[in-house]
Amino acid sequence: MAAYAILDVDIYNIEKYLLYQKAVRAALEAAGARYLARGGEFKVFQGDYQPHRLVITEFPSLAAMEAFYESDAYQSLEEQRRACSSASIIGVQGL
Repeated sequence: MAAYAILDVDIYNIEKYLLYQKAVRAALEAAGARYLARGGEFKVFQGDYQPHRLVITEFPSLAAMEAFYESDAYQSLEEQRRACSSASIIGVQGL
């Protein structure tokens, strides 16, 4: 069953983030994941939550998402991401 990673990313060095973004795309594709939304326009309909940059990624399963997140390949990129941004990352299983 598909699972979705929902990220709210606050970027403070766009040049470094773009390098991370390019590198992580290949790792995501190798894990069978794909972007559904990445930094597009959004609108808050209710509540006071104001995300920075939303990213939604689909994985084959929650287990595949966890394996990707914990992998050496991603963790080396995660250090790069933390050097140029902060993020909240949530995984949710689909229906």
